[in-house]
Amino acid sequence: MGRIRIENLSRKFADFTAVDNIDLDIRDGDFLVLLGPADAERPRC
Repeated sequence: MGRIRIENLSRKFADFTAVDNIDLDIRDGDFLVLLGPADAERPRC
């Protein structure tokens, strides 16, 4: 069925490495929550 796979993901902001070489495999029926800082920008309606 459904699946999302991410391999070797890295993300840098200037000299700061936020994510360094991660693999993520989300399969059908999995529950995933991504959290950020409490003051992160939120969408405005």
